[in-house]
Amino acid sequence: MNLDADQCYRALRAHDSRFDGRFFVGVGTTRIYCRPVCTAKTPHRENCRFFPSAAAAESHGFRPCLRCRPELAPGFAAVDANRRLAQSAASLIEDGQLTDARLPDIAASLGVTDRHLRRVFQDEFGVSPVEYAQTQRLLLAKRLLTDTRLPVIDVAMSSGFASLRRFNDLFRKRYRMTPGELRKECGDQVSHRFAFELAYRPPYDWEAMLAFLARRAIAGVEAIEGNAYVRSVAVERKGKRYTGYISVAPSRRKPALRVVVSATLAPALPTVLARVKHLFDLGCHPDEVEGVLGELARAHPGLRLPGAIDGFEIAVRAILGQQVTVHAATTIAGRFAAAFGEPVETPNCHVTTLFPTPAVIAALQPSTVAAQGIVSARAQAIVALARELESGKLRLDPAAPVEATVAALDALPGVGPWTAQYIAMRALAWPDAFPHPDVAVLKAMKHSKPAAALAASGQWSPWRAYAVLHLWKSLEKNT
Repeated sequence: MNLDADQCYRALRAHDSRFDGRFFVGVGTTRIYCRPVCTAKTPHRENCRFFPSAAAAESHGFRPCLRCRPELAPGFAAVDANRRLAQSAASLIEDGQLTDARLPDIAASLGVTDRHLRRVFQDEFGVSPVEYAQTQRLLLAKRLLTDTRLPVIDVAMSSGFASLRRFNDLFRKRYRMTPGELRKECGDQVSHRFAFELAYRPPYDWEAMLAFLARRAIAGVEAIEGNAYVRSVAVERKGKRYTGYISVAPSRRKPALRVVVSATLAPALPTVLARVKHLFDLGCHPDEVEGVLGELARAHPGLRLPGAIDGFEIAVRAILGQQVTVHAATTIAGRFAAAFGEPVETPNCHVTTLFPTPAVIAALQPSTVAAQGIVSARAQAIVALARELESGKLRLDPAAPVEATVAALDALPGVGPWTAQYIAMRALAWPDAFPHPDVAVLKAMKHSKPAAALAASGQWSPWRAYAVLHLWKSLEKNT
């Protein structure tokens, strides 16, 4: 990633939030690196070095600022092929995958050689994938030491370190302080949950995001409580399954979301936080999106693309939503979850159930699924999808190859272009997905034929998925 030093310094002087997470500045006189929004006194230009990632800054001997906390910076949104590849690898690393697998395995899962992945990754982040992973583990540990009361050994294990000794040695070497010295800064936390702040680049239309999720909330799995989104969560880490809940609401003090995570999910925190970032589209650059969408985006600046905590859940929801209203699909999804999900303990009486896993559904006959009031063809599609996921032939996450995954979805019985593109929008976080057969999209675009809408959508590429949200929103305004 090429950085213009003069442009970076102008952004630093202005504390421009649009550049938060896009680069980090290392100050030669203090050997500390900061975010461009740091409120500390702006250093002189000749003392600044600019880096494309926190890992690159740390590889040159800089340690993170305790004031602006680089570990809280928002991430990236990727569109072009090489950048998406690098970002997909980074997403898997942040998800803790490099702790459980070798780099060649990650490269193979992305459909490239590890040599090509190293080259693309180095170009994007200025460091190797292994160096990036090491920095991510340290930054997560720094966050846990600051924001929770987890014992230091649990912090080390939750952050992906194989031993406490290795963690202590690397932390002291990299940050020039011990974990205990940093912990003196931490505030009080209750024992049964943890709270974190995940930053975004403003504006962020939280009201629209909450309304979108509220209309599609699956009974027992998700709920809206006041201004917060609450849901059950199940994740796997190092071959173990962890269950619990999360609650997400806007921070009162800064452009960030406050995320509460149950303590039962502590061993899988990297995965949980990565999925929250995906669900709430925290890597978005709203200025870039609105620059392309133009007038279409004027009424709702900061409208984000809702992602997914669980790709299978979104795919099932999409299949159930074929040719029915949002309300009807949500009702059926609630019955599906109640019938095949498992109970989970949470403090919220409306969040009691974990969404069914592909393994559970793959073992069923379509007739069993259809017995929940689901059209037979859709029940067959859901079971076929679950079996593809369970066999490992299909993945539904932001690191999955878009074209191959969409083609595989299209090939499944009962999954057409609308369903495949909707899944690409949300489960794959593909910003250029466009469900052109969507009735509401056609109505908003004033087209009667899907092919004509698809052709006209080219003006919004590579942000057509965001265009879809604005088109849907325009109909709400006019009805």
